[in-house]
Amino acid sequence: MQVIEQSIDEILKSLSPLDVDWMDDMATATIAKLSDIEKKEKYDRSDLEDLFSGSFDVGLLCARLFLIMSKDKMDEELRRTLGPGGAGSKRMKSSPDQFFGSLEKLGLLEAMATAINHRPVWSDILVERLRAGRGSAISGQKRGRGLEDVVESLVSEVFGENGYEVRCTFTGAGGRTAKCDIAIPNRDRPRIILEVKGYGATGSKMSDIIGDLDAIIEAKRHDTTLLFFTDGTTWAARVADLRKIIDRQNDGKIARIYTTNMREQLIDDLKTLKSETGL
Repeated sequence: MQVIEQSIDEILKSLSPLDVDWMDDMATATIAKLSDIEKKEKYDRSDLEDLFSGSFDVGLLCARLFLIMSKDKMDEELRRTLGPGGAGSKRMKSSPDQFFGSLEKLGLLEAMATAINHRPVWSDILVERLRAGRGSAISGQKRGRGLEDVVESLVSEVFGENGYEVRCTFTGAGGRTAKCDIAIPNRDRPRIILEVKGYGATGSKMSDIIGDLDAIIEAKRHDTTLLFFTDGTTWAARVADLRKIIDRQNDGKIARIYTTNMREQLIDDLKTLKSETGL
């Protein structure tokens, strides 16, 4: 497989959290803001401006509640629709038409009308508790496992169903071991190792992957190829961590980094590695 050095821009461009009292000053201000919204059938730009009057953070939290978006997801969607230049209070003040237009594109006006005119029943409360608790955890699990399934299907396409092992502890140089997502052809003496991580929210787990990769790098044989597959535009908020991974690729410790938009390149590289290793 051809040796190349990847860049932070290349990867970023390819990218397609103990119980405590939850009421704080922000929650109180948000409830007050929501309580002040006039009930009517349709909402317009002036209602969005009223929502953000006083406190930008309160307005943004209200918008997130209407759109059922996490903080990271809201930031991601605003940056996507607004383009370069930020998505905070300064952007709203400097380009109000563009900022509020982006919220309209995200469907905030319709979401406000739907939520405010909805007639709730008792089960709605329990459904929201389920979504906010178990639902949030399941979404994170599905996101990561979904990406693993994508990569596994690509590996299976090249090496066949019995040509690899998934989510295993492999044996490397000097009997050292480490966990990995995919070992080809098996865990006993892998010639190719793939680590797969997908993220839809920022957090410590995005730093933890560096330790996981270093454990693999330390344990594997020098002639074993390590490939890393990741995705999630939240990497844009953790550029320092991503840069550390890029540095390992540039140093030859990781052969290549891929994203979902680079699936065809992964297939081509797997075919090349299959031929080079005689698998």
